[in-house]
Amino acid sequence: MQAHFDYLSQHMFYLHRLQHLVLHHLGPFLIALSAPLAVMAAGVPARIGTGAIERFWRLPVTRIGYRLLQNTLVAPVLFVGLIWFWLNSRIHFDAMLSEPLYWVMNWSMLIDGLLFWILMLDPRTRGEGALLGFGLRILIVLAAMVPQMLIGARIALSERDLYDVYAVCGRAWDIDPLRDQHIGGLITWIPAAMMHVIAAPILIGRWARSDRNIAGRSRASSACAAMRRRWPRSRAATA
Repeated sequence: MQAHFDYLSQHMFYLHRLQHLVLHHLGPFLIALSAPLAVMAAGVPARIGTGAIERFWRLPVTRIGYRLLQNTLVAPVLFVGLIWFWLNSRIHFDAMLSEPLYWVMNWSMLIDGLLFWILMLDPRTRGEGALLGFGLRILIVLAAMVPQMLIGARIALSERDLYDVYAVCGRAWDIDPLRDQHIGGLITWIPAAMMHVIAAPILIGRWARSDRNIAGRSRASSACAAMRRRWPRSRAATA
């Protein structure tokens, strides 16, 4: 959003879709995958301090708002709903011609992408503090993929120019409007859906590892308990 690419994305529909692919999917996905909260907390400026963040997080309104946005139903509906909302022809027209609305569009996609992917790719189990279990997250990730594919397919297969705002603004270079739209639809249809396909096996792998860790801890606990049971008898025999 701070490079010349942002200018080009305002004048080419498929570049705009590529920009939102990074803002809503790829960027937040990679950030969430890295589990960066501890590193980010360590990098908080000293004048703010982690204490201020903790106090802000403890505010009831903050926790209630976060829980609402990360609700099992709200999170995927908001994630897909924002894509549909900003790709509505009339709303998209207004957003591309209004600078404040344009920035609201981009920032809402980025923030929602972070919220969704941090919720989905949380490495913790439900017992360790995650809001959702791995099985439910896998279902949500796969379910959220389908409506995005339908939105992208509708745009890619349409024979009517749905986004004439780019004719008003002027395209960055000469390209047939329908071709520009079809490429943008394909970006919404295929690469965005692939992020969900990639997320599912990552979650399955984390789920399997968590089960192995739980089984390992259970065996270790059983072994320790058996040792404790035998220890008094061995002490008595020695005495």
